[in-house]
Amino acid sequence: MSQTFRLTLAQLNPTLGAIEANAALAKRTWDEGRAAGAQMVALTEMFITGYQTQDLILKPAFVAHAIRAIEALALACADGPALGIGGPHLRDGLLYNGYYVLEGGRIATVILKHELPNDGVFDEKRLFTPAPIHGPYRIGPLRIGTPICEDAWHSEVSETLMETGAEILLVPNGSPYHRGKPAVRTNLMVARVVETGLPLVYLNMVGGQDDQVFDGASFVLNPGGALAVQLPQFETCVTHVDFTQTAEGWQAEPGRRDLLPNSYEADYHAMVLSLRDYLGKTGFAKVLLGLSGGVDSALVAAIAADAIGAANVRCVMLPSAFTSAHSLEDASAVAHALGCRLDTVPITGPQEAVGAALGPLFEGTKAGITEENIQSRLRGLLLMALSNKFGEMLLTTGNKSEMAVGYCTIYGDMNGGYNPLKDLYKTRVFEACRWRNANHRPWMMGPPGEVIRPRVIEKPPSAELRPDQRDDDSLPPYPVLDAILDGLVEQELSVADLVDQGFDRATVKKVEHLLYLSEYKRFQAAPGTRLTRKAFWMDRRYPIVNRWRDGS
Repeated sequence: MSQTFRLTLAQLNPTLGAIEANAALAKRTWDEGRAAGAQMVALTEMFITGYQTQDLILKPAFVAHAIRAIEALALACADGPALGIGGPHLRDGLLYNGYYVLEGGRIATVILKHELPNDGVFDEKRLFTPAPIHGPYRIGPLRIGTPICEDAWHSEVSETLMETGAEILLVPNGSPYHRGKPAVRTNLMVARVVETGLPLVYLNMVGGQDDQVFDGASFVLNPGGALAVQLPQFETCVTHVDFTQTAEGWQAEPGRRDLLPNSYEADYHAMVLSLRDYLGKTGFAKVLLGLSGGVDSALVAAIAADAIGAANVRCVMLPSAFTSAHSLEDASAVAHALGCRLDTVPITGPQEAVGAALGPLFEGTKAGITEENIQSRLRGLLLMALSNKFGEMLLTTGNKSEMAVGYCTIYGDMNGGYNPLKDLYKTRVFEACRWRNANHRPWMMGPPGEVIRPRVIEKPPSAELRPDQRDDDSLPPYPVLDAILDGLVEQELSVADLVDQGFDRATVKKVEHLLYLSEYKRFQAAPGTRLTRKAFWMDRRYPIVNRWRDGS
């Protein structure tokens, strides 16, 4: 009779630093696996601490706490399936990224990460020691090889495991989302399966951690690359996968097959989940934002309502003498459609008071950007006062196009604790609004239907800081601006490259100048959801003082 092996996969959402809570979640999941007759329960990379720890992992007391929790789990999970759980490991005074296999009341083995990622958002070479490749370990009838996350991106590790007797590959991950990431992972793991001829389990965590969003989307591949199991993206779940030994080796039996969303839905879900977790994991239950009647703040309001429920979202309209009647109407319509509270706090009185205070010093000067920025900063001051008084986190609403060229006011509309749109270009903001109006999902806490009226999406964008102002008075039209920014930021193209693509050189140079000039603003900006591989924070680290410009 052929042998079988049941593996419980836990695609879960640990909280960074909540070691006892993460251990309790691991124990509950182990209980579930034991009840289902599993021979092993697998959790993700660095599960006991949460991920990424950044420099917190350099605190000896933190590492010791995590290891004690794993040792306690080994005792608590003695009578039942093996438990695989990621956590830090100390050996000969060196710190490693480890994966512990707990069995029979003890730590049976610890696999140590060999390939340490050191690009994009990762600095693991700064934190951990690279380890030699660990061989396979046996659980019941099965020899398992465990490349940890980045290890599976390199053929050497998987091939060594196959050559030393592994019969399946179990890959625990802390792999953050960026647009198109699931396809990248699948292609790489198919390559490992083809190279080794072994089935492969790709197990990824879920949840928001600062700017990063871990999106799950775990899967199981059979030899040849056939998909046996596909877990959902951005959602937690526990599932049991059965493996059967055949004449050709071990095979995974077909299991649940969730469909992965398109990029617009994935981005939107990422923004909702990252905001929900940022609030929940930092202890905030409510938010507020300035609702201007424009498209960016409308989208942030929708994301917030979907993340924590409309009853926990306060929208504030802060009109000035330049605020149009349709902006007031549109803001009211969005708040009403979402079911959010809307307060109105005019800034005309404070604006006059500031004007009177500065009048003697400004005498003889022409009104301009300074006076426009005062309006933005007054709005920021009033919103922060509400945040302080009522304990509601202020959300800022600037999109990536504005953040790139500095079309935002520091200490004004940049005020806030989190920005869901920080990595979303303006042209995708419009599409995200259209997508949300046309779609509703069970993970959304906001209402279904058209929550952002079409006029908000279709009208020419304006900051409304002076009469008849439009964004394209001082910026290229957003389709042009975003295409240039995509070249300069996402692709690191030269000015000459973009001119060769047909863009006007003077326009490209202007955008380049604004991009470099605005670095100091981005340095002080609130964190926000990472959606691309060139988000403004850890992905793209440019100096603030920078006199170089591209002369091509």
